[in-house]
Amino acid sequence: MSPSRADFFQGVRDSLPIVAAAAPFGMLFGALAVDNGLTVGEAVLMSATVFAGASQMVGLELFGTHIAPWIIILSVFAVNFRHVLYSAALGRRIGLFANWQKLLAFFFLTDPQYAASEARADRKLPLTMSWYMGMALPVYICWVVEALVGALFGSLITDPAALGIDFLLPIYFLGLVMGFRARPHWLPVVIVSGIGSIVGFYTVGSPWHVSLGALAGVIAAMLLPVSPEAEEVAP
Repeated sequence: MSPSRADFFQGVRDSLPIVAAAAPFGMLFGALAVDNGLTVGEAVLMSATVFAGASQMVGLELFGTHIAPWIIILSVFAVNFRHVLYSAALGRRIGLFANWQKLLAFFFLTDPQYAASEARADRKLPLTMSWYMGMALPVYICWVVEALVGALFGSLITDPAALGIDFLLPIYFLGLVMGFRARPHWLPVVIVSGIGSIVGFYTVGSPWHVSLGALAGVIAAMLLPVSPEAEEVAP
């Protein structure tokens, strides 16, 4: 098997936990989209073009309200602002990608995609386009299919919380955060980010607390001394 093909299938294997954890939420979005007045086709199209669970949920909540479109756009941006930070950090890992490959990679850039890319770099493995797309495509395809399934059959699940499926993704994200615990200054940055998010939630409100927590963590990381390990960049 060629190295590119091996990298691709390794990416597919790395994507399986994400596919399993995100499945309930992909279907939940489809069900909520139809409940909020979207057609099945519109729900699927939104998942295919936006491809950001939290932003899609925020959009659904705001579409039915009588507020200015720019407020909806700004609210979605507040939720997704962390992706600006992701792309800045990931940019140093994909310096050898062609420009069109970078654009494609940034479209598929999600929280777990970023975390897995950083974890791969920590293991001194090259971040190839083959591996990246091997991980991204199953997650993306399943996310769109799950929106279709949820839109068609989501009404059969009347209370997702009663089944505990609403807790799967938070557990998975907690695992992603814990995966970086060996990095320098991990604990103080996580604590400051968490406090910033909580303060933002109770003062400014949702969804701004997401970006405020991220901003607090970035400021904390900037103020802390840089260790030699933090300056290393995998090829």
